[in-house]
Amino acid sequence: MNIQGQTAADIFESIRLLVHTQQILAGQALPPLRELAEQLGVNRNTVATVYRRLVTAGIATTQGRLGTIIRATPAPGEQEGSQAGTPLRDLADGNPNPAWLPDLSAAWHSRHYQPRLYGTATINPGLERYLRQWCTPDCPAGFDIDLTHGAVDAIERLLAAYLRPGDKVAVENPCFLSSINLLRNAGLQSLGVPVDQEGMSAGGLQNALARGAQAVILTPRAHNPTGCSLSSRRAKALMRVLEKHPHVLVIVDDHFALLSGQPYHSVIPRKAKRWALVRSFSKALGPDVRVAAVASDAASSRQLRARLSPGSHWVSHFIQDAIEFTLSRTGTAELMQQARSDYLQRRSHLEAALRGAGVAAWEGGDGLNLWLPVVGDELAIAQTMAEKGWLLRHGEIFCVDEKVAGLRVTLSALDTDAAQDLARDLQQSLN
Repeated sequence: MNIQGQTAADIFESIRLLVHTQQILAGQALPPLRELAEQLGVNRNTVATVYRRLVTAGIATTQGRLGTIIRATPAPGEQEGSQAGTPLRDLADGNPNPAWLPDLSAAWHSRHYQPRLYGTATINPGLERYLRQWCTPDCPAGFDIDLTHGAVDAIERLLAAYLRPGDKVAVENPCFLSSINLLRNAGLQSLGVPVDQEGMSAGGLQNALARGAQAVILTPRAHNPTGCSLSSRRAKALMRVLEKHPHVLVIVDDHFALLSGQPYHSVIPRKAKRWALVRSFSKALGPDVRVAAVASDAASSRQLRARLSPGSHWVSHFIQDAIEFTLSRTGTAELMQQARSDYLQRRSHLEAALRGAGVAAWEGGDGLNLWLPVVGDELAIAQTMAEKGWLLRHGEIFCVDEKVAGLRVTLSALDTDAAQDLARDLQQSLN
């Protein structure tokens, strides 16, 4: 086996590419830890980290004395969402609070439906005006607007238009679960870029681009899983890095835009050749809406429209009517402001409870999730919390290469009393 690399990340990507190109076949055993470590001249623990990550990514499975075996079919990977039937208090689902989702059915009773036929423009004129006004302050001049079936659909289509299996994509580490699954299923190589409370690391992005990343996906605010948002200083630093790589595809996933309590700081250079700003309606109007707006350069827009034209995969005008009516309806803006304030208040209460219990957390974030960095075995901590009645996400599932130990808490429906109970149980589980 022609496995190469000196770091855990490079060895992992080497094996994944060999599997994808069928140079290592399903059912084959990888070399024993000691053997591969000696072959590559690295520490045995480095190879152990690689094999553990291959198992987590669904590429391989551990079979005791038989060793680490390549899976016949990659596992689907972890998904967002609630676990039906769990007796635990579910703080792992990543969902918005249903109390703040508007009633879309009002659109069916208040607006006459106008049938559209093949050849109709793919976006409602009124909705396009709204989206253009929304995105204009945050985009380079001369952009086009499209609609896709959610943010993940937009990102998948953009990557497929420009990249080929084996190409490298820079992403945050830890990373959004859907991005991890998308890149793995497309046969693309993820290059993890460290994240701190100001967002993606500029130095880490530069390293990823130097290693050959052809695209970058980043979250400007309400990063999932950590909740961090880009500071103005960090956004400028990232833009300076990207200015040196004008042909790299830049995808900005501003998924929480309608509800964010943080300002938007752009990282897209004015002279970028290939870029897209993706803004989803899923958090504000509900995950089942499955629609995202995409502002992009003209060439990228043409790539999207080639697959979204009438006769193939355009976003239903029936759904567009409901979105347009809801966004323009009296009371929707107030409802979103109430949701924004509620999420921030729940975060503040949880942060205060954790601080009082002496539990470290990333404070001052945004969105539906809060990140708890941990020292020690996060899986054991998550199991202990489950025994106390709490379902949390452990950090390893969000990692694309180097492990970042932590726990993710979804706070969208967590009340003050529950926050105090959670903080107490965490304090006991961590000590």
